[in-house]
Amino acid sequence: MPLVTSKEMFKKAYEGGYAIGAFNVNNMEIIQGIIEAATETKSPVILQVSKGARNYANVTYLKKLVEAALIESDLPICLHLDHGDSFELCKQCIDDGFTSVMIDASSLPFEENIALSKKVADYAHEHGVVVEAELGTLAGVEEHVSNEFGSYTNPAQVEEFVNRTGVDSLAISIGTSHGAFKFKGEPQLRFDILEEVSKRLPGFPIVLHGASSVPQEFVEQINKYGGNMPGAKGVPEEMLREAAKRAVCKINIDSDIRLACTAEIRKYFTEHPEGFDPRNYLAPARKAIKEMVKRKIINVLGSNDKI
Repeated sequence: MPLVTSKEMFKKAYEGGYAIGAFNVNNMEIIQGIIEAATETKSPVILQVSKGARNYANVTYLKKLVEAALIESDLPICLHLDHGDSFELCKQCIDDGFTSVMIDASSLPFEENIALSKKVADYAHEHGVVVEAELGTLAGVEEHVSNEFGSYTNPAQVEEFVNRTGVDSLAISIGTSHGAFKFKGEPQLRFDILEEVSKRLPGFPIVLHGASSVPQEFVEQINKYGGNMPGAKGVPEEMLREAAKRAVCKINIDSDIRLACTAEIRKYFTEHPEGFDPRNYLAPARKAIKEMVKRKIINVLGSNDKI
């Protein structure tokens, strides 16, 4: 099966009250873990590549790994650029064969955000590619995206933004945060904002970034084997499941992948300080990623048995 766009995925998700997982990928083991989980749960999946991942792994290697995933799984797979910060980067990914791109101009003034998002959408649609944009900003740090304080999405702006840009999905800010160090108090998602946005954009797919739940077993394992992650806390899975039942059709998950991977690698080297064979520590890391993704698909996204 060739790569697909997220358009049909989102239509089915919206109507079915579930969300598609968008998992960040950086290397072979991460892709394998995600694809094995999606295959076993019969779930469509979005593999997303950040600017940092492109620089780290080389886009050619990543594309070939995704091609291998298509051959091995026969899953509906969308290849997406996460947090594209310029027209040039989005264009490059479109020309490279990505089926979806995100232009994140949320830090710019409203009119500049519209102008850049429309420019990307116009070029993408000419090439059969779908576009995600963002309105409102998330607090936290994720690679080149960094904000000390977030700002909630203003529902009064969403109709104008979508109509003038022509984008296909919209990432909004309702209380999620990038990174593993998320909240000082108890996290609360602004479902009132989500409800108002969905009323103003009926049937339109909404995206949540910064939606890792930071499972405490990973944090405890990392700390047990020499790490230092005090106070790491994410969004409760039940809140994310509720968002997926509403207008949220895509939920981004990155930090939890990193935590699962790192927890197993730290454990291996603590128990085997003489170890040096990458296969011996990457194999359990891959398995942990797989099990974590399966858990997300079944308990959070609800996208299992949807292909």
